This record gives sequence, C-alpha cells and structure tokens, in this order.
Amino acid sequence: MRRQCQLLGVNRAGLYYQPVDESVENLQLMRVLDEQYTRCPFYGVLRMTAWLRHQGHQVNVKRVRRLLRQMGLMAVYPKPRLSQSSARAQLYPYLLTGVKIDRPDHVWSTDITYVRLAQGFIYLVAIMDWYSRYVLAWEVSVTLDSSFCISALERALIRAQPEIFNSDQGAQFTSLAFTKPLLARGVLISMDGRGRVFDNIFVERLWRSVKYEEVYLKDYRSVPEAMNGLQGYFEFYNRERIHQALNYQTPAAVYRQGSKCAAVTTFN
Repeated sequence: MRRQCQLLGVNRAGLYYQPVDESVENLQLMRVLDEQYTRCPFYGVLRMTAWLRHQGHQVNVKRVRRLLRQMGLMAVYPKPRLSQSSARAQLYPYLLTGVKIDRPDHVWSTDITYVRLAQGFIYLVAIMDWYSRYVLAWEVSVTLDSSFCISALERALIRAQPEIFNSDQGAQFTSLAFTKPLLARGVLISMDGRGRVFDNIFVERLWRSVKYEEVYLKDYRSVPEAMNGLQGYFEFYNRERIHQALNYQTPAAVYRQGSKCAAVTTFN
C-alpha cells in the first residue's frame, strides 16, 4: 500500500480519512442562513455574522464563511477581484444587455441553489426558458461537481435548443464538458458579470418560489423525499401556477403557444 501511494503521489494518510458529517448545530445554522439569504441575498459574510449574533448564535466570521461556501451562497453585490478564475475556465461575455426576449427558446438560463434536508442538504440545478419561465429540466446532487448540471443540460437539449444560453461564472458552467454540447449546436454562450446575480433574475425568482412554496413547507427528510417533492412542485409550477407577468397564464401554456407561433412563422 505504501509503494502504491508513492507511485501515485498520494498521501497515505488520505486513505484512512473518513469524512465527518456536519454537526447538528452547524446544520441548524445552515438552515437559518438559507432562509436569511433567501430574504436578503445582498448580505455578505460580515452582515450574516452580525445578524446571527443578534439572533443569539455565538459564531465567528470564519465559521459563517465556511458554511456559506459549503452551501454555495454568495452575496449579490459587486466585489473586488480577490481571486482569479482557473486558467482552464473559458469565460464568455454577457450578451443580454438590451436584448428583447420575445419568443420561446430565444434565451435559456441556469443556476444552482442549496436545498436543506432535515439532516443534511442537497444542491438543485434548473434550466429555464426566459420568455415563458418554463423549467425545461432540473437535477439534484449531494455534491457541487458538474455532472448533475451536465445531466440537466442534456435532458433539456432533447426537448429543444436555445439561441443563447446564460449562466453565472461557476466552475460547473465554465467547464468544457458543459459548454461543448452548446457550442456544437451553435448556441451562443452568455455569462453574468462577477457578483451580478440580477443578470439572471428570472432564475433567482424561481428559487424564491421553490423555497417559500415547497422546501420550507415540506422539510424533506431524505434525498428521495426531496426529489419526489421537487418533481411535484415543478409539475405544478410549469402547468398550474399562473404568473402575473405572463398575463395570468402558466409557463407551459406560454411556452407551447410561443413554440407553435415560431413553427408557423418558420414554415411560412
């Protein structure tokens, strides 16, 4: 075993490492942080720390920063460039400034959010059509690797393909494995500016709806329970939940009607 580790350049101590689950106290803090972030996404580490202390939690800045990073949460104000993107990451400019989105499959967008469980958490990714607010695909994962994002993209591309695909600059979306299927289809890739969550405002609104109308009400106890709950919610969101911005129609109805109109125009 020692020789194998030497050949692979692996620290032998790592073979015996057993990951430790978050403590009950930290899981409770993460639940509270999630709710406060949903209410006030502009709260950074310092504000979150101060807010938790006002609520009676004895926490320091390092602890709050670690938990927020583990949850994948970042405040939505412009921040200095304290870190650079990986040299392997391919970044693309934001293409939606001043663009009038007037048809389905004109612009799709994606994002990841944290979903709490009774004794843990998972991550949720969704791909949305901007024009209709229709959720084309979604996936969950217990880690923040890119595989579940790629799976959601592949499922969405079976249905149709957009002219422009917008995301943030997260490692999941800048990876070649994620962008390659889009580039192969001639899709233009757009990425939000650093620290500018409102470049992807429709997905942010989706997350608020998912959490207030489903996650916080159900308090999932397991990953399968969460997947079943989210499946039911997205069916409701797409096919039953009317939107004032859509003239009180459902996303599915608007997506379907717009797609038919586009097909007729193309045929003519």
